[in-house]
Amino acid sequence: MTSTRPAGTAAGPRAPHTAPSFAVISGAQVQEALRGRERQIVQLVETAYRLHGAGDTVDPPSYFLDLPDRPDSRIIALPASIGGPTPVDGLKWISSFPRNVAAGLPRASAVLILNDPATGYPYACLESSIISATRTAASAAAAADRLSRGRPRPCRVGFFGTGLIARYIHTFLAATGWQFDAVGVYDVSADSAAGFCTYLESAAVTGREEPSAGAGRVTVHTDPGQLIRTSDLVVFATVAARPHVGDLSWFAHHPLVLHVSLRDLAPGILLDAANFVDDADHCLRAGTSPHLAEQLTGDRRFVTGTLADVLAGRVSVPADRTVVFSPFGLGVLDLAVGAFVHDEVARAGALHLIDDFFHALRRYG
Repeated sequence: MTSTRPAGTAAGPRAPHTAPSFAVISGAQVQEALRGRERQIVQLVETAYRLHGAGDTVDPPSYFLDLPDRPDSRIIALPASIGGPTPVDGLKWISSFPRNVAAGLPRASAVLILNDPATGYPYACLESSIISATRTAASAAAAADRLSRGRPRPCRVGFFGTGLIARYIHTFLAATGWQFDAVGVYDVSADSAAGFCTYLESAAVTGREEPSAGAGRVTVHTDPGQLIRTSDLVVFATVAARPHVGDLSWFAHHPLVLHVSLRDLAPGILLDAANFVDDADHCLRAGTSPHLAEQLTGDRRFVTGTLADVLAGRVSVPADRTVVFSPFGLGVLDLAVGAFVHDEVARAGALHLIDDFFHALRRYG
C-alpha cells in the first residue's frame, strides 16, 4: 500500500526549503477510516509489536502529568518513533478525568501528533481517543488469539468493567471471529452494566457484531468472583487505582486474563500465573500490578515474556496455568494506527490542510 505521508517519511529527505502542510483530522474522520477494518488493524498492531521486539522502534517511558489539586486525574504524554519502510515519529497526549463520566463526558480525551522523520515538522494532528481505544482493543484481540493457541479456546467471556474500552474490545473480538457461548458482565455501576448490555443487544440486532459473539446470552453478575469463575476469558477494563482482586480460588480453572486496566490484580494472582506484557520496562512501573509484584519479589522472574516473544515463537504459552496479559500501552501502537488513519484520509482526498500553519520558514527573514 503506497504511503501518502510527507515525502521525507519514505522517500528520503526533501529539499531543505520545503515544509509539509499541516492537517487536522477529526474524530469523525478517524472513526470512518477505521470502520470495519478490525482484522487489518490487529495485523497492523502485531506488526508494530514485531518491530518493537526487533528494536526498530523508540518508545521511551510515558510521562505522567499528575495534578495535586485533582488527584484522581492526570494527563499522559507518550512519545514514540517507528522505523521500517514508512517511519514516523510522534506524540500522544491523553487525559484521564474520571469525574467526566458523571457529567456525561467520556473519561478520556486525546490528540496525536505525527512528525516527519526527515525534517521533524509535525504534519498532522488527529483526534486520538478513538485511536487509543482502537489500538487497545486490537492489542487485546491479538493477545487473546496468540495466547490461547495451544490451550482450549475460550468459549465464555467475562467483562470486569463495562466502559468504552470494554465495548471496543468486544467489537474487536467479535469482528476477528471469536464465538462465545456466554458473555458475563460485572461493574460496580449498575447503570454502566446495563448500558453495556444494551450495546450487546443492539450490536447483535443491527448486525454490527456477529450474533455468535454471544450477545444473546448475557449474564449480569453482582458477585465479581462468580464472573471470573464462570469465564474462560476475563477482560479487566476498569479505572481501578489499586488491586482489588486477590482470591486465588477464583482463578482455579486457569482462565486467560486480559488485564488491560493494569491495577486490578493483587501480586499473588500474578505470581501464580504465566505473565505476558507488551514491554517489561514500561509495564513494571507507575504502581501497576506487575510493578507491585516486582517490588514484592525483588525481581522480574515472574514475567514469562512479551507478546512480541510469542509472535516470534521465542516463548511458549503454558496450557495448565492462568495466563495474564498486562499491556501498558505502547506509543508505537498509537503511531501505527494514527499513520494508517492519516494515509486513508489523505487517499480519500479529505485532509483538512492548514497550508500556512508554518510561517517563519526563511532563516534570515
